Amino acid sequence: MIYHLFEYLRTATNIPGAGVMQYISTRVFLCAATAILIALIWGKRIIGRLQKQQIGETIRDLGLEGQLSKKGTPTMGGLIILISFLISMLLFCDLTNKYVLLMIVSALWLGALGFADDYIKVFRKNKEGLPGKYKIVFQIVLGVIVALTLCLGPDRITTLTTIPFFKGNEFDYAWLAPGSGMLKDALQVVVFVVIIVFIITACSNGSNLTDGMDGLATGVCAIAGITLGVLAYLGGNSIQANYLNIMYLPQSGEMAIVMAGFVGALAGFLWYNSYPAQVFMGDTGSLALGGIIAVAAIIIRKELLLPLLCGVFVAESFSVIIQRYYFKYHRIKHGEGKRIFKMTPLHHHFQKEGIDSLIKKPVRAIPEAKIVMRFWLVSILLAILTVMTLKIR
Repeated sequence: MIYHLFEYLRTATNIPGAGVMQYISTRVFLCAATAILIALIWGKRIIGRLQKQQIGETIRDLGLEGQLSKKGTPTMGGLIILISFLISMLLFCDLTNKYVLLMIVSALWLGALGFADDYIKVFRKNKEGLPGKYKIVFQIVLGVIVALTLCLGPDRITTLTTIPFFKGNEFDYAWLAPGSGMLKDALQVVVFVVIIVFIITACSNGSNLTDGMDGLATGVCAIAGITLGVLAYLGGNSIQANYLNIMYLPQSGEMAIVMAGFVGALAGFLWYNSYPAQVFMGDTGSLALGGIIAVAAIIIRKELLLPLLCGVFVAESFSVIIQRYYFKYHRIKHGEGKRIFKMTPLHHHFQKEGIDSLIKKPVRAIPEAKIVMRFWLVSILLAILTVMTLKIR
């Protein structure tokens, strides 16, 4: 809204400095700073309200160090992130840009899904929350909306995307669709929709699994957000894109401002969510964060880089899948289940004392704060490698 006000002043008056909001770099800094301030100022009030309503986390005793001390810590703190993110975006983004509108819809959609899950857990005292099949359905619907918005319509984007190690770092989804003519066009849309649905669902659930320690998911998502913001700025600037020989997407530079608001909201939330946490984000935040990252990557055509950029999400998700199916396989074959990890998701494996099945030796628990910091460092390394892939051809 501030952006549009300054645009009006620039075109309708001769007020000096009215054109300052034309610069993406200016709005990036303003959007990030605003999101941080909103999270810091309103975060305390929201936490107080959650405490007053006795919206506390229910903790099951899993034998983890310091776990029971978190009982009663307010949850649903993802509201702080979403409110800060959306307000800062509304203030400084171009609201006529379809990419910005798509990000707003995605944040509200997944935020509402996570809120419903937390509401059932907290107010209806159902620890299982919203049944998994309903979560998947809502994530699939959002994926279909995003995919069709991007590949259909008079101003649709190309089906080209960025992929490392290929010539020109480009890959066309049309190559996956057989046939020719109208049949090929229809199959091309179907292939695109299926891939986008999978990416959004996987990333949203991956961030949800990662949210198990104070500040872990917040920091990992912030690092991914910074990386996507940089890539959006470069890909949305024709001069920079041409210089770096990367894909140029008109109007996608606005996504740098969106991601600035996203990272700013996470930074402000981290003030209260760092160890020891004063508030948990709950599914209201964790389901939304991964989805926001996925949609942003899809918009700037970097979705195939997500397995590397969000490698922590991948590791967390695969640890759960491997543990579950290995346990079932061993139980069927030998009559007794056996685990590979001491506990999943992966971050709890390092937090729990016991015998490590991989090295067959007793292992002491690692302090939570140290695990979180090490996961952040891994995320930073993965972010650097992601950016480096743009020059690997």
